[in-house]
Amino acid sequence: MKDRNHLADVKTVSNVQIIKNGVVDIPMLQILSAEGSVIDGAVEPALTKEESLKIYDTMEYIRVLDERMVGAQRQGRISFYLASTGEEAASVASAAALSPDDMIMSQYREQGALAYRGYKTNQFMNQMFSNKDDPNKGRQMPIHYGDKALNFMTISSPLGTQIPQASGYAYGQKMSGKDVVTICYFGEGAASEGDFHAGLNMAAVLNCPVIFFCRNNGYAISTPAEEQFAGDGIASRGLGYGIKTIRVDGNDPLAVYAATKEARALAIAEKCPVLIEAMTYRLAAHSTSDDPTGYRSRDEENKWRAKDPITRMANWLEGKGWFDEKENDKRVEKARQDVLAAMKACEKTDVCDIDDIIEDVYDTPPWHLKEQLASLKAHIKKYPQRFPKTAGRVK
Repeated sequence: MKDRNHLADVKTVSNVQIIKNGVVDIPMLQILSAEGSVIDGAVEPALTKEESLKIYDTMEYIRVLDERMVGAQRQGRISFYLASTGEEAASVASAAALSPDDMIMSQYREQGALAYRGYKTNQFMNQMFSNKDDPNKGRQMPIHYGDKALNFMTISSPLGTQIPQASGYAYGQKMSGKDVVTICYFGEGAASEGDFHAGLNMAAVLNCPVIFFCRNNGYAISTPAEEQFAGDGIASRGLGYGIKTIRVDGNDPLAVYAATKEARALAIAEKCPVLIEAMTYRLAAHSTSDDPTGYRSRDEENKWRAKDPITRMANWLEGKGWFDEKENDKRVEKARQDVLAAMKACEKTDVCDIDDIIEDVYDTPPWHLKEQLASLKAHIKKYPQRFPKTAGRVK
């Protein structure tokens, strides 16, 4: 048995030695160049044509969805949206490397992972319009998806809460004896939350089969990475907690897939956590409430547009003879029409019954919630013009 303080394993020195930041040089896995060609010496992951096209088509679909829904928010049709433009590879390619039985716990920019799992356009729309077909019954902000059948835990607004939850869920998976993992997505800004440190330490100590997937997109809303931390990104923190760590080019779909595939195999074989830091960039605004022109330049954005993951993969597919531009244009146009049709249909769907607002928490709603509901109904009856979808249904 090792010494509890690990003193028996520590190398001793006779003079003061200061360990400097940057001593550990963490490499970044890259398979495709910015132009989409395979880098010399790189090994392509064993992806079939069908799998490769599914990854590509899902990224294209998400970009179409994002464009439409940002426009819908600007038109006042939904209240809020978060686009993943430029980061599609991070969520889609990582999800492709998982088993459908693996649990996904996301932050709020992983709609690509959910779409890859099979979430339909009308399901996205029902949630964003908070109508009666929304499984959350309209009690969540837009883009706070969740789907039990697809093993996608419902998104929460507070940053980082999913990180210790993922450790706990993965511990349960280990105890069950099943060869499954939990993947937990978050941004480098969320890694500044206390839950990040608690979650990683818990997973390391208890040997939980969880993949911590950090999308380092350069900004925590308007705060650039260099003003968030002085260390070598987020990957160095994984090493500090004794967690196996991979840094990957987050705009390279093949590299993201390969890194996640390896991380999953490690997590299952060794019943241990793995941290992946995907180096990417948020081309979109943080959300529809944000204006990025106030804190970054067009030149900076254009530099990253040249590394667009969709163009990058399209060029790779074309090189393999798997890409037909005309057929792709048809698929993209069909996606636009499908998104538009679903949006028009779902925004006309009735909202949930107002009584649902106090259900599902207690076996019987307590008196104080009943009083609040009665007060809300009275308010709606007094100002019916402000609640056109609800006023006529309040009894």
